[in-house]
Amino acid sequence: MYKNFQIGKGVRTMKTVILCGGKGTRLKEETEYKPKPLVEIGGKPILWHIMKIYSHQEFKEFILCLGYKGNMIKEYFLNLEEMSNDFVLNLRNKQKMVLSDSDSLDGKVWFVDTGQESMTGARVARIKKYVGEDEDFFLTYGDGIANIDLHKLYDYHKRMGKIVTLTSVRPAHPFGLIEVEQGIVKKFDEKPEMKDVISGGYMVCNKKIFDYLSEDENCTLEQEPLKKLTEESQLACYHHDGFWSCMDTQKHVDELNKIYKQGAPWKIWEDKIE
Repeated sequence: MYKNFQIGKGVRTMKTVILCGGKGTRLKEETEYKPKPLVEIGGKPILWHIMKIYSHQEFKEFILCLGYKGNMIKEYFLNLEEMSNDFVLNLRNKQKMVLSDSDSLDGKVWFVDTGQESMTGARVARIKKYVGEDEDFFLTYGDGIANIDLHKLYDYHKRMGKIVTLTSVRPAHPFGLIEVEQGIVKKFDEKPEMKDVISGGYMVCNKKIFDYLSEDENCTLEQEPLKKLTEESQLACYHHDGFWSCMDTQKHVDELNKIYKQGAPWKIWEDKIE
C-alpha cells in the first residue's frame, strides 16, 4: 500500500474538473446502459474513487463535465446516501434510517451539461465560468485512478510556472515480451513496464488554458491545444511512479476489481500516514 501521501499542507480551494461525458465505446458491455464514470470498482463507481482521491487530500470542489447519459450521474449523486449505504425506508411516511456508514464523499459539485458529442477541449471550454477567478484548477479524466500526491503535483506545477502540467505514468505492456536468439527463447517477460511514458491525466491547468480552447464541439484537448502548448514550451510534465490505471475495456474493469479485493493501492484514504 502507498505510504508516502502527505496531508496537513493547508487547505487549497482549487476546483477539480472531471471529464465525464464520453461514450466509452471500448467498454460497450457496460456503457450501453450507463455512463463510463458509473462503471463500478469494488461496488462503487470509478468516479466515486476519483473524487475520493481528491477530497481526501482536501480538494473538495468538483466540476463534472457531463454528456452521454449525464442524467444518470446526477441521479447517482442526488441519491448518494442511499446508493452508498444500507437503509430502512418507511413507505408510509418516506422516512429513512441509514443502517451503515460507508465511506462518504465530502464537498461541493457542479453538474454541467457540456454536450452529447463534444470533444474534451470543448467540454473544458464550456465550464470556464464555473472556474471563476481561480488562478489554477485540476483537470482529469473520469476513468483513471492513482495513488498520486496532489499537493506534490500542484507544488511542482507552481515551480515550473507553465500553463499546464500533466502527469506521466509508465504502464505495463499489454503483452508478454520475449527475446530470441537463433530460434531459442532466451527471456520471457510477462507484461513488463513500458520504457516510454504516457499521459495519465491528473493535470493542473492555469486559467490561461482557456485561450487555447474553443467551445466548438470538435475541439480536442489532446490535439491542437496541447500541441500548441508544447510548441510554446508551456506544457510541463510531472512523473508519477506509483500506482496508476485507466479503465478502457472490460478487461481493465475485471483487473481493477481483482486489485480492489487484494487491497486497492489507490485507496489512500485508508492508509496510515507514516
